Amino acid sequence: MSKAKKKTSKQSATGAKKSAKPAKEATTTKEANTGQRGGNGAKRASGLDAAAKVLGEAAEPMSCKAIVEKMLAEKLWQTKGKTPQSTIYAAIVREIAAKGDKARFKKTERGKFMLNK
Repeated sequence: MSKAKKKTSKQSATGAKKSAKPAKEATTTKEANTGQRGGNGAKRASGLDAAAKVLGEAAEPMSCKAIVEKMLAEKLWQTKGKTPQSTIYAAIVREIAAKGDKARFKKTERGKFMLNK
């Protein structure tokens, strides 16, 4: 007694599977995300770039909360996150860990940073 294979709805009589949806077309270079804002050609500044600019203008070390407040007030950076100061803190610490003495930032005391000159 042989067992007959049950045909599923996505298989044809030959046993080949049919695709459920047609494949999406590849995006062209005009449609691809270019990392630019609004098509005006100006590239969006990263959080670290904005933090470096704020710290460059500061006379003394700053906390991440103060850095972010100034970045947002000067419209150097935009975020919808609930804890942007934590985001910037983590990014600065990652850069210091990865680049060491060549990092743009230097930790001066607990929770405070300045530019590494």
